[in-house]
Amino acid sequence: MILPIYTYGQPVLRKVAQDIDKDYPELKELIANMWETLASSEGIGLAAPQIGLPIRVVVIDLDLLKEDFPEYAGFKKVYINAHIEDYDDSETETSSEGCLSLPAIHENVKRPTRIRVTYQDENFTEHDEWVEGYLARVMQHEFDHLEGKMFIDRITPLRKQLIKSKLKALLQGRFRTGYKVKVAR
Repeated sequence: MILPIYTYGQPVLRKVAQDIDKDYPELKELIANMWETLASSEGIGLAAPQIGLPIRVVVIDLDLLKEDFPEYAGFKKVYINAHIEDYDDSETETSSEGCLSLPAIHENVKRPTRIRVTYQDENFTEHDEWVEGYLARVMQHEFDHLEGKMFIDRITPLRKQLIKSKLKALLQGRFRTGYKVKVAR
């Protein structure tokens, strides 16, 4: 089932998400719905807070980018109880980011190119790994949602001032998008 994506201004997007256990009700169905919602919105990542649930579940599909990043062909992963444990700040990169919860807003965001993450997969197998490159950027963006943060929190105050009218339009529901949304009102 395709779920509506919560847009900027929804309180759930500013809450720190909670870890879950394998007994979370209908988890497999939730994950399937998240995949379907992500595909219908043509995004590459979706965090549970973006569909109104303050839990630590993220799906990432980088297969869409296989022409530019052939190493991600077939890459589709579920991250449960995901946490960033460490940032390797020795190398950073600035790149444009957008977000399904912030339609039509794209800004340059500076992020470390390498991070250490812990998470569980859909079988609740524990993982602790260093991730780098584009996947590290996507994980930081999605895992920020689990901490109640959005990419606009990582831009300069001047840039944030320059997009103030766009943010106001989002709050008022004055935007168009090709996917179902739930607007803050």
